[in-house]
Amino acid sequence: MSNVYDNILGLIGNTPMVKLNTVTKDIPATVYAKLESYNPGHSTKDRIALHIIENAEKKGLLNKDSVVVETTSGNTGFSLAMVCIIKGYKCILAVSDKTKPEKIAYLKALGATVYVCPANVPADDPRSYYEVAKRIASETPNSVYINQYFNELNIDAHYQTTGPEIWEQTEGKITHLFACTGTGGTLSGSAKFLKEKNPDIKIIGVDADGSILKSYHETGEIHKEDVHPYQIEGMGKNLIPSALLFDKVDEFVRVNDEMSAYRTREVALKEAIMGGYTTGAVTQALLQYAQSHEFSENDMVVLIYPDHGSRYITKVYSDKWMAEQGFVNNCVHNYDEVFKTEIIK
Repeated sequence: MSNVYDNILGLIGNTPMVKLNTVTKDIPATVYAKLESYNPGHSTKDRIALHIIENAEKKGLLNKDSVVVETTSGNTGFSLAMVCIIKGYKCILAVSDKTKPEKIAYLKALGATVYVCPANVPADDPRSYYEVAKRIASETPNSVYINQYFNELNIDAHYQTTGPEIWEQTEGKITHLFACTGTGGTLSGSAKFLKEKNPDIKIIGVDADGSILKSYHETGEIHKEDVHPYQIEGMGKNLIPSALLFDKVDEFVRVNDEMSAYRTREVALKEAIMGGYTTGAVTQALLQYAQSHEFSENDMVVLIYPDHGSRYITKVYSDKWMAEQGFVNNCVHNYDEVFKTEIIK
């Protein structure tokens, strides 16, 4: 039978790419978005959840009474909870308090136990979601800590799947890859594969204003003065994850909350793609990059759109939330009349 699967996990991977026609109209290159929302868990994190858990199974680390523990901003948690349902494991997740209530409800609906931790504390603070997850894993018998930020299998999942898919879908013509960096696994694994195929491909990481990753890439040092609160979930960090291969990245572009929010809504309004907040961030990064780098009509750019916008309806797609951030007050600086009309009531 065609297009029939034994369970939901068979749908992971082989996500489509769609040409962007309006948002990037001033860029002469051909620009494609790889829609990771087409994974069954609606994000690219499905790939690492399945890969890491199946690797643990092969090593005999998991059995019917096992508990999977992880730190997550939401998407990895969804993916792990989904995989755990099919595999029969219990799932415990530590999330930051930046995580919206509907995301936490989603995690609970998939059977996960959720601990909410303060976001604006140092990574080594015992209250941080990193440290809470570690503590829970150490205190819970028969548990496996996924540790996506420092797990090389995070990279390997994308080296084996995302990178090859992009290479095949572009018939090897890709010249630039843009991807947001949180754990760094998506960018690093894809970049590792693509650089092996063609070292001239430019790999552009997208960092958040408030994160240390861009400056660390440029200087090799952690600049704590870069750290401040920001709203974009699942992107940027106040620590250096080993799952981010800095030597595979040619350049980082740093984007802020406001323009990433506008761009997320613009992609929905003009391309009919309901992407998450990082969809706007990676699109904004391309537009900023294009201001100082020349593209030709022979260039082929791929943007990885990591997840679906349904998880951000009360955040970036909410006029009320945008107003609370003060974003709509600055909307006069946005030169898109259609977009301005949509935002200002």
